[in-house]
Amino acid sequence: MPRSLVPLLVAVLVLFSAQQLLTPVLAPLSRELALTETQLGLVITVAALMLTVTSPLWGRALDAFGLRTVLVAGLVLSTVGLAGFAGAAAAGLDGATTPPVTFALILATRSLLFGAGIAAVPVAALAAASTATSTEADRTRAVGLVGAAQGVSLVLGPAVGGLLAVLSLLLPLYLAPAITALLAVWVLATVARMPARAERPARAAGVRPWDHRVLPFLVIGFLLYVSLSLVQVVVGFVIADRLELASQATAGATGIVLFAAGVVLVGVQGALVPKLGWPALRLMRVGIPVAVASFVLLLVAGALWSITAAFALLALGLGLAIPGFTAAASLAVGPDQHGAIAGLVTATTGATFMVGPLLGTALYEVAPAAPVLASLIAVVGAWAFVWVFAAARRTGVSSAGREGTASRSSG
Repeated sequence: MPRSLVPLLVAVLVLFSAQQLLTPVLAPLSRELALTETQLGLVITVAALMLTVTSPLWGRALDAFGLRTVLVAGLVLSTVGLAGFAGAAAAGLDGATTPPVTFALILATRSLLFGAGIAAVPVAALAAASTATSTEADRTRAVGLVGAAQGVSLVLGPAVGGLLAVLSLLLPLYLAPAITALLAVWVLATVARMPARAERPARAAGVRPWDHRVLPFLVIGFLLYVSLSLVQVVVGFVIADRLELASQATAGATGIVLFAAGVVLVGVQGALVPKLGWPALRLMRVGIPVAVASFVLLLVAGALWSITAAFALLALGLGLAIPGFTAAASLAVGPDQHGAIAGLVTATTGATFMVGPLLGTALYEVAPAAPVLASLIAVVGAWAFVWVFAAARRTGVSSAGREGTASRSSG
């Protein structure tokens, strides 16, 4: 692993762990605040909208102002947003604000500010992973490590958040901004010492989303992530309603489910993907059917162990497929477009969480099985797209890898 990636992997791990602290408490907290499932979905959707809109902007800022400035700015926005969210929730629980006012405050803090701030870190990490590697195998390994860092956050965040929620639903909300504030201080102290990347052009070339080289992979990535976002936002409701649990018990059980999924994701992206050394398309072709099986299991799961098994299987499938999607997209463009493609990949992720949470919660209100069925349809669509569309097979991923090998050996 290139040493230049280490500070960025730490930043991804810590920031996303702070975000995942909140996951087990979102569903029960929304009910304590008298918010509907759709309102919770809207909170997450607006945050994803901000991530989608700001990711390309962070990609340009990375080239214009440098890594340290982008990371610190993103972390400051994240800290302010999380602190404001904690204050809004506390006021709502105390009865100091009405549910509509509480909802508006949460939108402004958790959605707008935090959504804009968190986008900076994955953009920086993916751009660095692309710049530090040249061959398809190395690129896939580096992207897998970024995904593994996010996977570890799925282990740490929900586990700690679920434990804290047993004592109080507000404890994870207070801890999250403290963690991001400390991370911003750490970035100021360490990232500035990283060597400048002189090979990076002063003005990076842009990439359009409809560019024929990357469009097939962006579509596949969108479908994969939307299948996840549809069920991730309703997992708390699924557990509460199928197992008939109270709010704090639901938070604890949700933490268990996401902890198990996170353990699998870390093992797949941090160890299995690098060891396999498979090409990007093969990772997608093998991983997506596993994700299909996970949604079939989730449709019929009626106990905590079976819900946990379904999410663990989903982590296995997406843990294989998503590094394939990310690596394939970056390998399809030239070295001067790594920042741009990192912004597009992150924006694609954000776009799915604009659609998925709002649609998932709305579908859940219609029928509890509806979000799972929609996820199944989306992931089957991604599977068909990988195999059927010739553009996904004609893209010059392999040629890009060969060119990278040749340039590295000649340098």
